[in-house]
Amino acid sequence: MAGGGGRGRGEEEYDYLFKVVLIGDSGVGKSNLLSRFTRNEFCLESKSTIGVEFATRTLHVEEKIIKAQIWDTAGQERYRAITSAYYRGALGAVLVYDVTKPTTFENISRWLKELRDHADANIRIMLVGNKTDLKDLRAVPADDAGGYAEAEGLSYIETSALEAMNVEEAFQLILGDIYRAVSKKAVASEEDRAGAAGVKEGKTINVAAAADNGGEKKQCCSA
Repeated sequence: MAGGGGRGRGEEEYDYLFKVVLIGDSGVGKSNLLSRFTRNEFCLESKSTIGVEFATRTLHVEEKIIKAQIWDTAGQERYRAITSAYYRGALGAVLVYDVTKPTTFENISRWLKELRDHADANIRIMLVGNKTDLKDLRAVPADDAGGYAEAEGLSYIETSALEAMNVEEAFQLILGDIYRAVSKKAVASEEDRAGAAGVKEGKTINVAAAADNGGEKKQCCSA
């Protein structure tokens, strides 16, 4: 869940804590997207993630301080039972495929189904085509991925963790999307509470409203 309680003594300050999960096939570059975003590092020798890892980074999103907690879930089949539990509490998800490997894009629909089965119904989802630095090896056209994302209601961006291209922008986009959704929900919640109070004290509110609307209205109410 989003939290606004990050103001303890000796801790970094933040307005919200957002958990975001990275999902997709093994080898698409999820770990390098995570390390590029949180530490500005890229490791050519990176090994497959075992189980789950996460890293955090605090940044400004729409004038708020957001602490992003990014979870990197292993893409291998044998870890999927473990990773499904980590969808709990996630406000955002980044579905990653490799633009040079069509199979990783084809499998996005399976990952999306799993996500929708296990995650909160209101989770914000972004599709990311990674490894755009391998231009000569591209096998998934951007138009195909963009069309799929639009049909499924996902935001979409292409990145290169190696060249640090669009990595910052991708996370800014998903975190901004989460922030707007959370803010909208908070406003709706306030309105619900106000509405509940109005029902509870309906007579008082209605009388006050009538008094403000001139004699004709009062006449109507007293009739």
